[in-house]
Amino acid sequence: MRSLAGKMVGVILAAGKGTRMEPFASLLPKPILPVCNRPLLEYQLEMMKACGLTEVFIVIEHRGLAIVSALGDGHRQGIAIHYVEQTDTLGLAHALGRLEEHIHSPFLLFLGDIYFVTESLRPLMEEVLSGQANANLVSKIETDPEMVKRNFVIIEDGDGRVRRVIEKPRYTQSRLKGCGLYVFDQHVFDAVRRTPRTAMRDEYEITDTIQILIDDGLVVRHQPIVKHDSNLTKPEDLLGINLMELARRGQSKLVGQGVELARGTTVHNSVIGDGVKVQHPIRIADSMIFPGVVVTAESDLDHVIVEQSNIVYCHGGSAGWSQVSPTRS
Repeated sequence: MRSLAGKMVGVILAAGKGTRMEPFASLLPKPILPVCNRPLLEYQLEMMKACGLTEVFIVIEHRGLAIVSALGDGHRQGIAIHYVEQTDTLGLAHALGRLEEHIHSPFLLFLGDIYFVTESLRPLMEEVLSGQANANLVSKIETDPEMVKRNFVIIEDGDGRVRRVIEKPRYTQSRLKGCGLYVFDQHVFDAVRRTPRTAMRDEYEITDTIQILIDDGLVVRHQPIVKHDSNLTKPEDLLGINLMELARRGQSKLVGQGVELARGTTVHNSVIGDGVKVQHPIRIADSMIFPGVVVTAESDLDHVIVEQSNIVYCHGGSAGWSQVSPTRS
């Protein structure tokens, strides 16, 4: 893949507080929660590198030092990482505005709490680099209207040109869902400066910024190339993302390094972190266990997340948790 060094950079917005992710929010920021025993952001960095990018800016705020500690300067991933602090979390457009003084080229933008499986992003990037489009939105033809309502809907004119975007719509006028992946040229910073604070969430929404680009007559396109995606919003999303990645790899289970399983323990469609110890012969199914946890449960684990002193139950699309005896070694 031809390098885009000096022509385009990567951006990841990773400054959200993740208040709905308890009991994990007090443990780690959402973007570095483990997905098959690796921080979620590592998957995004790998994709950016595969697209030919050599430099990435990450916007941090909540517990940002934990993200810096997990990723470092990017040397391990083979990509240069720069960190920019968002002092006030006032929405995605506000976070993007913090980057204006740092970025002087088109850029590929990911939201840091999104897991996705997609076709190549390089053609979308080339469209913006060549001037055929000022912005390209990565989209998905969504079969579940409720998932559209959790994100934003795209209204197009039939040839892939976007005419309207609506944040968290009450009524779904289209099956085209925005997926939190974008390519922008420098016009976006002019639009950010004119983005109003919304009544709905009292924040500066990136969808309003995109609509300003459209209303200014600039070319905003979209490509429905996402195959699978999930927003990391609630605890059950974390389990779903881990099982989605396990399926993508074609694996029936993933057991980390240094794991000790009691004789007779069985593991089905589950992810077990490094250094886990399971003290009793139980069945672990459709579950994930954080690294370093000592599992003292004597009954089977099914559709749960185990971390430190919590077991999070993720049955039926909802989650609840209770404090139990597993402890971190």
